[in-house]
Amino acid sequence: MQMFGIDSRKATTFPAYVVSGLLLLLFVRHSSQQSDYNDYMKREHSLFKPYQGSGMTIPYWDFIGTTFVTNSYVRLTPDLQSKNGAIWNHVPCTSINWELQVNFKVHGKGKDLYGDGFALWYSRDRLQTGPVFGSKDNFMGLAIILDTYSNHNGPHNHQHPYISAMVNNGSLSYDHDRDGTHTQIAGCEAKFRNVEFDTQINIRYENDVLTVFTDLENKATWKECFRVEGVKLPTGYYFGASATTGDLSDNHDIISIKFFELEAPSLLAEDRRQIVPSAATFEAPREHKDDPKPGMSNVKIFFLILLSMLIVVVLVVIGIMFYQKHQENARKRFY
Repeated sequence: MQMFGIDSRKATTFPAYVVSGLLLLLFVRHSSQQSDYNDYMKREHSLFKPYQGSGMTIPYWDFIGTTFVTNSYVRLTPDLQSKNGAIWNHVPCTSINWELQVNFKVHGKGKDLYGDGFALWYSRDRLQTGPVFGSKDNFMGLAIILDTYSNHNGPHNHQHPYISAMVNNGSLSYDHDRDGTHTQIAGCEAKFRNVEFDTQINIRYENDVLTVFTDLENKATWKECFRVEGVKLPTGYYFGASATTGDLSDNHDIISIKFFELEAPSLLAEDRRQIVPSAATFEAPREHKDDPKPGMSNVKIFFLILLSMLIVVVLVVIGIMFYQKHQENARKRFY
């Protein structure tokens, strides 16, 4: 019998157990690739389009300050001076191990001067404004800071924009003059401003190890920014994002936030609600130097020279007038 021009007696057949084995292998491989994400994604800690719930609310999220919502993004600050805004999840995180993927965009009109940046939070206190990129100082928890402007006048060993991590038990203050270098646990340079494609950051906290990855080159692959062991974070804190502008400004947009719960080994399957945030190591701080005294601009120099010349001219005129008066008096005495 011929089937589509092929002799069925010569057609090669595979035993049923071989086919079953191949199908099982493909299924296991696919499951292993997807389990970390699809199976454990938690909607109550995530934010993605469409954002709107009923009215102007966003399910599971609150926002304050200059934050406003569009169909395409959540804007924490517009490209205007002296603005700050934040968005906070109102469901406490009960997962011991987790991963947070954030799609964001920082952009603006400034070419050389812009700022200040934004921060991603896992913090005990939420919806509290303050000087640390729009949120409170002396916080409890973790801050991932995406800083776009360098305030530090000492010897930098990196350029900006810069991503750093800070773990705080409430006793540490973020020092803007030093760009937080005396309290950061790690950091890396990251060129994420004013690019035409999606920029993403991945914060992974697993078995007391904090790892931050970025995808800033439109390659759809994660690149490790830094990895720090010995980071202790409690459960029951809140995720958030905040931004601020001062004399310099930028648009700070959040496109999406996706939270994934990671499996925790039995050794970590404990009540971690009462532990204090801590990190085993900190990077060495860099020495701070005062701002250099600004030199005179060319305009100031020009006006200074012009003023000096006018003073000289006035003195010469006065001298000539005095000389002429003196000569006139001398002639009168002579006659």
